[in-house]
Order: sequence, then structure tokens, then C-alpha cells
Amino acid sequence: MSTVLGLLFGLSASGSASAAIVLSDVAAEFDVSVGQAAWVISLYALLLAVTTAVHGRISDLVGVRTPLLVGVAMMAGGAVAAALAPTYPLLLLARLLQGAGAAAVPVLGVAALSARYDGAVRDLALGRLAGWSAVVASLGPLMGGAIEAAFGWRAVLALPALGLLVLPLLWHALGATGSGADLDVPGAVLVGLTAAGLVLLVQSPSTGVVVALVGAVLLVLGAPVTARRVRRRPEGFLPLVVVSDPAVVRSATAAAAVPAAWFGLLIAVPAVLVADGWEPWQVGMLLVPSALVALVVPRVTGPLLSRIGPSRSLAISAGSASFALAVSAIGVGTSQVAVIAAAVVVVTFAFLLGQPALSAAVGQAVPAEVRGVALGVATLVFLTGGSVGSAVVGGLGDTVGMGTALVVLAALPLLALLVLAPLLRRPVLEADPAPVD
Repeated sequence: MSTVLGLLFGLSASGSASAAIVLSDVAAEFDVSVGQAAWVISLYALLLAVTTAVHGRISDLVGVRTPLLVGVAMMAGGAVAAALAPTYPLLLLARLLQGAGAAAVPVLGVAALSARYDGAVRDLALGRLAGWSAVVASLGPLMGGAIEAAFGWRAVLALPALGLLVLPLLWHALGATGSGADLDVPGAVLVGLTAAGLVLLVQSPSTGVVVALVGAVLLVLGAPVTARRVRRRPEGFLPLVVVSDPAVVRSATAAAAVPAAWFGLLIAVPAVLVADGWEPWQVGMLLVPSALVALVVPRVTGPLLSRIGPSRSLAISAGSASFALAVSAIGVGTSQVAVIAAAVVVVTFAFLLGQPALSAAVGQAVPAEVRGVALGVATLVFLTGGSVGSAVVGGLGDTVGMGTALVVLAALPLLALLVLAPLLRRPVLEADPAPVD
């Protein structure tokens, strides 16, 4: 089950990784600039982040099975619609639909494993899910380049539709019952708009002043109203028990530094190498070692997570991410491809430890009836960290140089260690190892 969910997770991630390869083709097809074509990525990432909490809360109410089916169907439908889009506005609408559906996969995959397993078994399953998702995501640029060369850019955008073929393998293993409570629709809308403001503000260095203003308005207006609704309806869409739990808040905030490093490198490395004359498929080949590492690392991260606990695992993950960014800055500054490749391998390890560690920390901190929305909120913060990494590298890379931008980004995981400090003093709960499917 964890392997199949990981493959599905990876296919949803390929919506960004593989699409980034064909931005220039999209720009040429619809007669827009490459900067405008980047909205194909930005809008997908926006909906991917914003709707995670919605999918998570719905799973608390009705179980995982139906929301995952609807989410994967939306992801596949959006991917096919994007591939067939006759105009640029329709392409963007299709990507919005695809992102909204793809958001179901990471949060509901983790929720399904957290509900099915406990202790060391859960840690191993979460590690395997992260591993297989990283394998597919790491191969995304290579797959995108190969598919584009053989079938054209439209076929690349349709790639996530393969998720429909994976879903039948999971159907009987997914829970179909929840609490049966009603969905707090106004609360969901408030959380979604506030989250959209946060993500837009974070992305604004690479998307412009207008986006920054829209994001700031949504965040400034939405945050206090959302906070008041949480106080007035503590059992509503965003339960008070979730947002007031220090383990959830600190773990999610600290863990966000890891995808910041991951996405920062996924943008910096192709930008540097393509500028040096590399072809997209060659850049994809450079990421293959990371995919191979992702196959074996879960055998280490799962037992490590069980032995030292999620908070200490997050600390190791953050430290590794900062080290990887520093090494990559050296590689970029000296034009040493082998050093850059090694940095990508290290950040892959950091991601493969940090993502399951966050899931474990949140899953064991909150009651089962609100686990879905707690994981959704944590995933929202986690994905927003990826936007921070993209924004720092994209915003500073052209002005101060890519190496300097990576050094600046390397400070973020170190700040995560300060956030984690109170949790690191807690004792580690013991768990017995057991097999996992």
C-alpha cells in the first residue's frame, strides 16, 4: 500500500517537475513570454497548497476513499484538459483543476497510512511513501524531456493522468468511514483564501507586484477573521486542538525549510546547467542518482525515525538540507557538476527523512478524528516552504547570482533548528518494529 501511494504521490508531484521542462514550448505555442508561461507552474502549486486542508478535513468526515477518488479524478481530468487546451486561458483553468485534485494525494496518502499503521510500522510506511514519491519526482524532468522529444509538450502535461491506473490497486485498503459530521463550508472558504494569500505573497518575488498586493490583502484580511472563527467554532473546519498544539505548529514550521531546499535546488540546478548549454534530458540524467538513492534511503529513515523520534529526525533533516545548499553553492561557484549532483543527493535524503518525520509528528500529536485536517494544514505549510525556496532562488538568482542565492537559502533550515528546540527536549517514545506491506 505504501509503495502504491508513493507512486501516486510522485505522479502528482510530476505535475510541476515535468511541466517545468516544457515551459518554453508552451510559451511558443500560445505566443506568450516564458515568464507568463510560468503561471502554468505557479497556479498549479497555488491550488496544490491551498486545498490540502480541505481534502484532509473532508477525509475526517467521510473517510479517505471517496475524497481520494474525487481528487485523483480531478487531477487526471485537469491533466488531460491541459494537454488538449486550445487557448492559454483554458490551459491555466485546467491547471487550476489539476492542482486542486492533486492536493488530495499527499495529505490523504499520509492519512491513510497513519490510520492503518502504528509505531515503527507507520514510520517505515511513511518513509517508503516518501521514497517512491521522490523517485518519481526526481525522474520527472527526465521523463518530461523524453516524452517531449517523442510526443510533444502536450503529452508531458497529460502525464499525471496515469494516476487513474494506480487508484484501483488501493481501493479496498482505503477507509470509507469518518465522523459523519457536517463540513464547515464558511470556515473552509476562509482558510482557503487566507492560505492563498500566504502562498501568493511568498511567490510574489518571481510573479510580480500585483500578485504580492493580492496576497497581502487576502492574508491581512483573512488571518484575523479565520482566527476569530476558530475561537468561536473550536470544532469547525480548522479545529482549535490542531492549531493550538505546539508539536503540530513547531514541526510544520520547521519542516517547511526542507522542501524550501528541495525546490530551490530543483530550480537552481536546471537554470545553471541550461545556461551552460545542457539539454533538458541531460539535466534529467543528473537527477537519476537521486532517484536511485530514494529507492534505498527509506530502509534507513524508517528505523531512524522510530529510534530517535520525529523531532530529532526533523533536526537531522534540516541540518542536512542546509549542508546540501552550502555544497551546491560551492558547486555552482566552481562549475563542478559532480559537487552539484552530490548536493542534490544530500537534499534528497533530507526530504526523505523530513517528510515522514513531519507526518509522524502530526499524526501522533492530535486525536484521530482531526488527523486529516491536521495533516492537511501541515502539508500546506510544508508546500509553502517549497514556494519560499522557489521565490528565494528565482528572486535573488538573477540579481546576486545563483550561488549567493543558495547561501541565503541555506540559513533557513538553520532557523528551523531554533523552532524545534523545545520539542528536542522531549523523551522519545519507544516502538517495536514490524513488517509493512
